[in-house]
Amino acid sequence: MQLTAGHAYKTGRFLGGWFARAGGRRCRVVIGKDTRRSSYMLEYSLVAGLTASGADAYIMHVTTTPSVSYITRTDGFDCGIMISASHNAFADNGIKLMGPGGEKLEDGVIAALENYLDGVGEQFPAASGEDIGRTFDYVSGRNRYIGHLVSLSACSFKGYRVGLDCANGSAWQIAKPVFDALGAKTYVLGCEPDGLNINSSGSTRPERLCTLIRENGLDCGFAFDGDADRCIAADECGNVIDGDGELYILANRLKAQGELNDRGIVATVNSNSGLQACLGQRGVPCAFTQVGDRFVYREMCNRGAALGGEKSGHIIISKYGASGDGLVTAIKLLEAAAERGVALSSLMQGYRALPQAELSVPVTDKSAFGEELLRKLAGDAAARYGCTRVNVRPSGTEQVIRIMAEGESMAACERCIAGLARQIKGDMQ
Repeated sequence: MQLTAGHAYKTGRFLGGWFARAGGRRCRVVIGKDTRRSSYMLEYSLVAGLTASGADAYIMHVTTTPSVSYITRTDGFDCGIMISASHNAFADNGIKLMGPGGEKLEDGVIAALENYLDGVGEQFPAASGEDIGRTFDYVSGRNRYIGHLVSLSACSFKGYRVGLDCANGSAWQIAKPVFDALGAKTYVLGCEPDGLNINSSGSTRPERLCTLIRENGLDCGFAFDGDADRCIAADECGNVIDGDGELYILANRLKAQGELNDRGIVATVNSNSGLQACLGQRGVPCAFTQVGDRFVYREMCNRGAALGGEKSGHIIISKYGASGDGLVTAIKLLEAAAERGVALSSLMQGYRALPQAELSVPVTDKSAFGEELLRKLAGDAAARYGCTRVNVRPSGTEQVIRIMAEGESMAACERCIAGLARQIKGDMQ
């Protein structure tokens, strides 16, 4: 379904009414957005809906998803809203909803909202007169978040030459000021947003960052996605360090600091098996959950784990928040190297990833591929191509089926994903 201004207005109407009833008072909602063109239209529609239901709307303007989560939690808002389709192309957009703790809004409220959008379930009266909500400029919230980031490192980054790829998205006015304030000399990409070029580089396309590092002799680099809740790193040689590598570095550091309890870390079924094996040798258990940072965080809470994340670069450090924060990840990775005075690549010593290949297959209707069918496809392919592990799943944000194959041979993994792609496309005929 294509998100429209009408959907955004109705979402605002619902949230304003829902939280006012739940709290017994006028509710306060903070809103951020990324740089894609439709974000501005959706922002104003949400504000109209919120104020029409009697809520006060605080606008942070272009900012990151983690900053909205942080401000929702620290400034006592009833709800946080981020307008973004994350790593997707500019034509897509979405609305991310957060509860008062800055965590993803609970499933029951989301279900009630979906019913409201469908015209069923509880309706909320429109406010009138002095009960109509107000709108406030809240760029100060974004500035406080920047101050929070600068405060996170216990050491200076002076002397480090750092590449930053902001994906022409939410981090373009935040990442450079933060790393500059921490003492690094910064080289930036993806800081010329025009509403259409979001994610033309960044965490899903780190090649430009790697080239920047090699051509300028930089010490490391960090690539963010459109709303900056992901980070993919690259070392001084321009070699990519994905989310699994980041988890390996951070798990070792937290363990050395005594901040990683015996519950270990949480990763997803798409994470490389080498992560579990290498951390296991260091006495760090690794639990797995389904793909999605909300599932990672839920399992972290269940286990009392301090660290979790995804191969895509969503890294959650429970000490700093309830969801992935690309800038926190970048700061903590560079801090791990700076405090020891070593290159980022040296922190990857002892990590061996198994060969792994991935592919996204566009489909007309991903819901037509049920869980049982996908499980059977994965099991059959693993046996046929000699892979140790195959995962086939629908994307959470796009009309594609994502395939991951892992084994001792990259050639086998590539044959596996190609064969599965042909089979999935054949099922569409």
